[in-house]
Amino acid sequence: MAAAGDRRRRGTPAALLVVALLVALLTAADAGAASPFRGNASWVWYVSASGGSAENLARQADRHGLDAVYVKSGDAGNYWSQFDRDLVRTVHARGLDVCAWQFVYGSDPKREAKVGAAAAGRGADCLIIDAESAYEGRYAAADTYIRSLRRRIGPDFPVALAGFPYVDYHPAFPYSVFLAPGAADANLPQLYWYAIGDPVTAAFRHTYAFNNPYGRRIFPVGQTWMDPPKGQMLDFRRLARAYGSTGVSWWSWQETRRKVWPRLSGRLRGDPPGPRPRREFAPLPRGARGDLVVWAQELLRGAGLATPVSGRFEGRTERAVRTLQRRSGLEVSGVIDDPTWKQLLTAEPEEVRWSRRGNPAGLRTAVSGRAPATASLPPLADEIPPPPARSR
Repeated sequence: MAAAGDRRRRGTPAALLVVALLVALLTAADAGAASPFRGNASWVWYVSASGGSAENLARQADRHGLDAVYVKSGDAGNYWSQFDRDLVRTVHARGLDVCAWQFVYGSDPKREAKVGAAAAGRGADCLIIDAESAYEGRYAAADTYIRSLRRRIGPDFPVALAGFPYVDYHPAFPYSVFLAPGAADANLPQLYWYAIGDPVTAAFRHTYAFNNPYGRRIFPVGQTWMDPPKGQMLDFRRLARAYGSTGVSWWSWQETRRKVWPRLSGRLRGDPPGPRPRREFAPLPRGARGDLVVWAQELLRGAGLATPVSGRFEGRTERAVRTLQRRSGLEVSGVIDDPTWKQLLTAEPEEVRWSRRGNPAGLRTAVSGRAPATASLPPLADEIPPPPARSR
């Protein structure tokens, strides 16, 4: 696809095809190069409240300068008929991408996977998994859902997770399952700074520091609901660009007032507020608990180091970290800091079959049961209060 903001389908002179092919080959290593998550998108909850029809939705999306629309296609095990082939054809005719999103709970993950795959079968350009509090602690269900989904849609269909942005607030949420190799290949944290009550700069820093360790490209979700100030919305776009994101999306269409649309895709001038962002990772010391520790332990095991996958940063995990640091020429602190995270992410994490009964295969001393020990931890806080109009 073309660069963000210039993705309309158009004829290409034959003489440029070779150049385009060379460019594609040279950038193939960039996971976001052909991603449907690039550009500018709006989330559609109900088509009936977002243009009223597929034709009106597509026409208005084109007029507002969007590159894609994300339309709800399912809730739990129920498919939403609004996401059909006619909708896809109509949006595509305007040169836009159309992605499906489904809200999942984990009570029947195989059926949820079937609903997600049904949208892919109707022509969706990608599938977005909206997994929130109902999935906290449900490692086996998340594993079942992802494996069943990928069996139906194949390994290359674009999939993203749209979850809570502050990973540390949700130690029992299975980010490490949804964002593992072979699962979601993009991360769309719901970075609703205005609802959270944090300055936009602080919200970005917090979100990125705790999501960077999962190694997936981040395309943050901003908000139009609650009518944030114009300057903050523009700063959101500036910061997304400064953090290296090639795409943003906005919740939600039906809560976007007419005066707000130009803020989403108009010309963006100026620099983001605050110091220039740098890629940083949340440090993990001994005593840390939660899914980020689960992920680090899987990476340590993938690097050939012995540690349980328990979600608890204890003695064996610290010894494994020190060994990694020593052999990599890093400062031997026992803390998983920025350089250690970067080294860990060069390893392929050891796969955990949480959905397999008994101890997951390959974890000789890792876990008893079908979830890490920290799966029962409660959330530390609810950073995003649910908007009144967003009942399911």
